[in-house]
Amino acid sequence: MGGAGTTLGLQAVGEKMRRRSGCPINLTLETFGDRWSLILLRDMMFGQARTFRALLAGNIEGIASNILADRLARLVDHGLLTKAADPGHAQRVVYSLTEAAIGLVPMMAVMGAWGLKHRTPAPELGVRARLMEEGGPELWAAFMEELRHRHLGAPAPARLVSAELQAAYEAALR
Repeated sequence: MGGAGTTLGLQAVGEKMRRRSGCPINLTLETFGDRWSLILLRDMMFGQARTFRALLAGNIEGIASNILADRLARLVDHGLLTKAADPGHAQRVVYSLTEAAIGLVPMMAVMGAWGLKHRTPAPELGVRARLMEEGGPELWAAFMEELRHRHLGAPAPARLVSAELQAAYEAALR
């Protein structure tokens, strides 16, 4: 008799029991748990890393492999990532952003803008945040469409924001 509806209901009850309050900000913070979760989502969005090895090697903050494994599992459990076997490599898993994770693009842009204004980022690392801030909601929407194409199989977008961001980053490195 259990079925999927019962399982989802039990998950909702379990989630409700684990949370400290029903405040939306608190619930958001409890979903991410720590900085690594947002950093991994950043790397998947802006760095296009999708495998454990790519996330480990490409992370400029130096995440430890055990922390990476834990946070990837947590993000999958919270419905921000999915994972699937890589058809080209039997022992590799490919992670994809979900619609819920893609919906974080505006928040990431605002966080980057705040960091530009109130901290001193490295110029080459701040260039993407500056472009996201300057591009505003129109750029964020285009980037989200690109992420939906890459991670969810949606139709290809007319604009490739990641190429624009990468070009600006490479120009800043020169």
